Amino acid sequence: MADASDDKPQSTPSVGSLSLDASPSTPPAMTPEEKYELVRSVGEECIQEDELRNLLAKKPNPICYDGFEPSGRMHIAQGVMKAISVNKLTRAGCTVKIWIADWFAQLNNKMGGDLKKIRTIGNYLIEIWKAVGMDLEKVEFLWSSDEINSRASEYWPLVMDIARRNNLPRIIRCSQIMGRTDQDELTAAQIFYPCMQCADIFFLKADICQLGMDQRKVNVLAREYCDDIKRKNKPIILSRHMLPGLKEGQEKMSKSDPTSSIYMEDEEADVNLKIKKAFCPPQVVDGNPCLEYIKYIVLPWFGTFEVTRPEQNGGNKVFTTMEELIADYESGSLHPGDVKPALAKAINQILQPVRDHFKNNPTARDLLKTVKAYRVTR
Repeated sequence: MADASDDKPQSTPSVGSLSLDASPSTPPAMTPEEKYELVRSVGEECIQEDELRNLLAKKPNPICYDGFEPSGRMHIAQGVMKAISVNKLTRAGCTVKIWIADWFAQLNNKMGGDLKKIRTIGNYLIEIWKAVGMDLEKVEFLWSSDEINSRASEYWPLVMDIARRNNLPRIIRCSQIMGRTDQDELTAAQIFYPCMQCADIFFLKADICQLGMDQRKVNVLAREYCDDIKRKNKPIILSRHMLPGLKEGQEKMSKSDPTSSIYMEDEEADVNLKIKKAFCPPQVVDGNPCLEYIKYIVLPWFGTFEVTRPEQNGGNKVFTTMEELIADYESGSLHPGDVKPALAKAINQILQPVRDHFKNNPTARDLLKTVKAYRVTR
């Protein structure tokens, strides 16, 4: 972080309070430890676990911040995994603020910077979460452009203070959050982007930053900013696992390669074909996307993974834990030929309500038709 001792403003912009004051309406049945286990299960990494325990024990309704850049069709990592995570958080009493980062997509030149297209995509994504079963009772969808414009005098001084307290190399290292690298040629807008995303956390008064591992750097920047301004209560970082693409070596699903991703409104035949062609080497667990989809999509959704096969190949089997499935897969008793049809069947079951919604609801149908016609820009 930049040294602020010689260049401190007259007053630090208000960043709200991550107070641990109690508020009503948490379901009494869940103990603090049960809430902790449920919330902690959302993240691959937590910074810091002791702070999370303390927060959940003392504040019945923490605010969780999640966000997305409307930039194209939605794949199952963004659709199903986010729905699973949000439903866990709300069940534990959290309020989830989902930041529809339309201005950020424009800064990042998504949809060629066309804000009208970006907002159309945002509405399409909300329709998907409704259809897939996200519990919206404690979810707020907030458009960044609307919220920032309505409280500009609060937002922009905060952004400027964050920018002033950090040097350029530190901000450029956060370019990963935009799907960029620090070697990419960045516009001035894209350099400003991390300062704004860091400000969002305080602007929304978030207790928990609940984003993907690819957003980790800017969330850490927010905690460092708290150190810089001598703020005690820091936002807790709860980073989700990144679901890989279907092809070998793809650490993350890519919207630019439709064959590597399963989209939320893919037809049954599309899902079957994509899973059939997916990388799934026998007896190899590491880097196997099919097993990752079972672990992070199917088992959390259904609680089981059901394999159907002839008696001579071991007969039908129902797996309830990933450990049991991995043991069978590594031994060779569970074959890719068993896994793939079962995985495709499970994913199709999850996606069917979404397909039905986009076929039967005229508004959703028109949104999908419009979004499919857009050309995705990096």
